[in-house]
Amino acid sequence: MVSTASYHETLKPWKPPARKTFLFTNVNLVDVENGVVHENATIKLSSGRIENIKLHSHANGNADPQSLSDVDIHLDFEGKYLCPGLFDCHVHIIAVPGEKEWQDTKSLNPTSSAYRHAYVCQQMLDRGFTTVRDCGGASLALKQSIEDGLIQGPRLFIAGSFLSQTGGHGDTRGCHDHSNIECCGGGSSNFPSFICDGVPECLRAARENIRTGSDFIKIMGGGGVCSPTDRIDNVQFTSEEICAITTVAKNSQTYVTSHAYTPRSIKQALENGVLGIEHGNLIDRETAELMVQKGAYLTPTLVTYTAMGDESFAGYMPAESMEKNAEVYVAGLQGLKIAADAGVNICYGSDLLGHLGVAQLNEFTIRSQVLPALAILQSATITPAKMMGQDKFLGQVKRGFAADLLVLNANPLEDITVLARPEEHLLTVIKDGRICMSRWRSLDQDVQRQRQYIE
Repeated sequence: MVSTASYHETLKPWKPPARKTFLFTNVNLVDVENGVVHENATIKLSSGRIENIKLHSHANGNADPQSLSDVDIHLDFEGKYLCPGLFDCHVHIIAVPGEKEWQDTKSLNPTSSAYRHAYVCQQMLDRGFTTVRDCGGASLALKQSIEDGLIQGPRLFIAGSFLSQTGGHGDTRGCHDHSNIECCGGGSSNFPSFICDGVPECLRAARENIRTGSDFIKIMGGGGVCSPTDRIDNVQFTSEEICAITTVAKNSQTYVTSHAYTPRSIKQALENGVLGIEHGNLIDRETAELMVQKGAYLTPTLVTYTAMGDESFAGYMPAESMEKNAEVYVAGLQGLKIAADAGVNICYGSDLLGHLGVAQLNEFTIRSQVLPALAILQSATITPAKMMGQDKFLGQVKRGFAADLLVLNANPLEDITVLARPEEHLLTVIKDGRICMSRWRSLDQDVQRQRQYIE
């Protein structure tokens, strides 16, 4: 007779092995809420959670023997830093590497694209991102595959297909393309867009996204860099259309975020119930104060503009996109500073397409030009957790929180750019209590079952 445990192993043979219980001593615990490091901490991880934390006044690598009774691995950190796992609030997993030009990426056969998703997810996790918010493209099937342990990747919150008006940022047709469309960004097979005009179509598109597993809804509320026919300063959708979409989201206990660069497009979104703004490069003080008043969240993505302008990636984006990229690139840092000074809730975002994804961590370095380390680290931990309603589970090293953690050999509160150099400073990535990536000989990866040696 097959045991219950054996039955489940046979039913889903890809399931990872049982989680170990860890006891870490002499930890430098990075407290991202208060901006301090607690030295000589003892931390216990069990069943994918932080079970207990004890703070000590002096170093002590020897744990109480009684506390080791149910511990699989006891490790003296010798002063290494334990930091919450990172949260990137603006990614597009569907924009996979492997194509020379953006046009080829967005026209890629969906099956070919899907086979590359696992690689993209693994790379993000290896960089220290234990959670990401996909702002268009990732499917419920991918999210569930990660949750089930079939694919190694960050925790995933998905928007599904983003919503765009005809001729908006989600419409990929050129000005000489007169074909009619109902979805899919004008026929681009790997571009996840619902084209919807008028309140009834907007209601249907939003409801369809909720039906198919979207955690939030993304709209294109203004012009963008990668679309062929709209201007950056265009305002997209009407107030009535946006209000219809936000009503669907509210009725489904979630929210809407809007792609918007200018004060006009940001204000229209906020005044009609939108709670998130993506990019926001051209924001002014008045609009930033409105964001604070509304309790909205801003996700700048400055690294995408620097990457597009980098000679290493020359030729990937079309000429018309590069012209618009230059328009928003210069204003990006100033917009970030305006928002921060006003007290806006700011999240970390990258928005990198194709092979530009290798620059995902460079956002830390860019933001360090105008923001202090703590503010930047909070934008990649606590703040996005709050935005997603996960602030009692993600974003901090606290008892009862998810064991999503980074082991570092340097203090990110002193120099945030250590996070941008993982090959030098990121020793281990722990997600859900499992060692997913390790450069530290003392902690081996444990997400795969070990084979029994036969010789």
